[in-house]
Amino acid sequence: MIYKKLTWRSIISMFSCYKTKCPLKEAKKKISKQGSFQRLSLSDISISSSGQAIDDLSISLVGQKLYPFTLEELREATHDFCWSNMIGEGGFGPVYKGFIDDKIKPGLKAQSVAVKRLNLDGMQGHREWLAEIIFLGQLKHPNLVNLLGYCYEDEHRLLVYEYIPRGSLECQLFRRYTTALPWSTRIKIALGAAKGLAFLHEADKPVICRDFKTSNILLDSDYTAKLSDFGFAKDGPQGEDTHVTTRIIGTQGYAAPEYIMTGHLTTKSDVYSYGVVLLQLITGRRIMDKNRPSREQSLVEWARPLLRDQRKLHQIIDPRLEGRFPIKGAHKVAALAHKCLSHHSQPRPTMSDVINILEPLQHFDDAFIEPFVFVAANQDGRIN
Repeated sequence: MIYKKLTWRSIISMFSCYKTKCPLKEAKKKISKQGSFQRLSLSDISISSSGQAIDDLSISLVGQKLYPFTLEELREATHDFCWSNMIGEGGFGPVYKGFIDDKIKPGLKAQSVAVKRLNLDGMQGHREWLAEIIFLGQLKHPNLVNLLGYCYEDEHRLLVYEYIPRGSLECQLFRRYTTALPWSTRIKIALGAAKGLAFLHEADKPVICRDFKTSNILLDSDYTAKLSDFGFAKDGPQGEDTHVTTRIIGTQGYAAPEYIMTGHLTTKSDVYSYGVVLLQLITGRRIMDKNRPSREQSLVEWARPLLRDQRKLHQIIDPRLEGRFPIKGAHKVAALAHKCLSHHSQPRPTMSDVINILEPLQHFDDAFIEPFVFVAANQDGRIN
């Protein structure tokens, strides 16, 4: 089989160019300044232009190698994309569990991986695939999923990630017939996701997720949150710019009101989406649920007014917790969610503010509301 090896050189040469008078020379200056580098961002790239090739950046940008895989190697790793190995499916396409060892890819330690394969008939394509490489190929943080490599052959586009054993927060939070996530675990997840967003927002070149939601938060074996799916991510405003204007993309119920109305995107747009996820952690409810009474079908519309009143917390908190949560701590989380869900962007906190509020609540020592159990005795005085 003849295949193409994809490098940063070929990505950029085929689909983009630096917007400079002297691309190669200026790119080198941009990448390496006093032994460091500045992140290549999507704003540096014009997808529609065909410019000169620049140096292979797969090592110089990240400090570690992004592995180029062949389609045949990924077929072997996933047993020919066997349906029994499929662990999920999103807008980009199906995701398969696989196993990579030194025989398949020399130099890469033996490990389980998740292989995301572009659905050629789907709504996403090369641009989203490239965005994942541009962002996750350079951004490394404990609360971001780790991109190991990629595959480009003919029309095929694949991405290879570390395998995250517990899947998405959506699956863990809404699965049936299992024990509900404890309150302390929910706070840990909320804090980890906040740290991931803060890292993105406070980078030299800010990044806006644009599609932050429960299905894009993955959980490792100890419930550490890892943000995933950066196909719709955007470079945030820089310098004197207050926002970036872009077409409206996202998931219904998670997008900030001002973004829906104007297309103006800021880091505070992500904060609103974070507030929705935090509300889901509090209530254990889906963002839209047609099986509930009409006034409760839209989670944000129903619950947001109740978040301000401490006396009404019991109406919205997840009943599956059976009262096992700290009262004062829950009030603080509800107040935080309400602030994140402000209709206007300015009053919303930054993600660093969110972290400062949540960190003291990790081991919040407070009275728990224990469930009331009525025990009846029979006529002999024995408990039934």
